[in-house]
Formats: sequence, C-alpha cells, structure tokens
Amino acid sequence: MAGDKQDNVWPLPKFYFSVDLGSGGGVVSFQEVSGLDVEAQIIEYRHGDNKVHSTIKMPGIKKYGNVTLKKGVFAKDNKFWDWLNKIKLNTIERTTVTIKLLDESGSETMTWTLSNAWPTKITSTDLKSDGNEVAVETIELAHEGVVIANG
Repeated sequence: MAGDKQDNVWPLPKFYFSVDLGSGGGVVSFQEVSGLDVEAQIIEYRHGDNKVHSTIKMPGIKKYGNVTLKKGVFAKDNKFWDWLNKIKLNTIERTTVTIKLLDESGSETMTWTLSNAWPTKITSTDLKSDGNEVAVETIELAHEGVVIANG
C-alpha cells in the first residue's frame, strides 16, 4: 500500500540528457530526441516436407529507425543546413553521434551510440503571427547501427 515503505529504487527521468554530434559538431542542446529503436526483421520459412502446415519465423536483418532531434532556432546557426548541403552523389560526412541520459549529478546512466550517422531530413519551424512559442527545427538522422550501454 502507498506510504507503507519508501522505495529507494526509482525509474530514471528522461528530461536530462546530452547529445554529441561528433566530428566537429560537438555537444548541441536539444529539446527532444526520439526514434532510438531497433527491429529484427522476420524471415518466414517452411520446409516442403514439413508435416506441420505452417511457417517458422526466424530473425533476419536488423533494421534501425531514423533518430529525430528537435532544438530551438538560433540566429546565424546554420550548422545543420551546412551538414545537409554537403551531400553530393552518395558522399556525405558521416559521424558518430552519442546520446547520454544523465542523472541528477550530470553523470551518464545510459548511452546510445549511433554509427555512421548523417542528416536525411531537416524540417524548419512553422511560423504563426499569433504564436507564443519558441521556433523549433527538426533534424532526422539516418544511421547504420546503435550500441546501447548502461552505467
């Protein structure tokens, strides 16, 4: 019951994190990070002489979702647009992106490392004459794998 005993083990809050874009990008402050997912695609197979008339499911190639990062728009900050404009006939500056979930002292508790990340999409802020919000831009990164480490 509530109040019987104080539990000293709590889930981690998700609001204190840092993002390092690597290779010259450095640590950038973001409002939101999403899309840190991985999926094992399914291969269905059945032997022709199998007495059970159904397929079996085996794990196939891993598929990584694009990671979406949102941040405020700042005057004279074109870092993402410059990075996106470097794409020329299948050549792009790929980098290792490190996302760290931090505890209250600023120590990392969980780390996601994206390999060979590059921008695939940038969405500028919307504009509203009667709006009262901060201008936020979105960058979507494709990558070739994520390594997750705890502690």
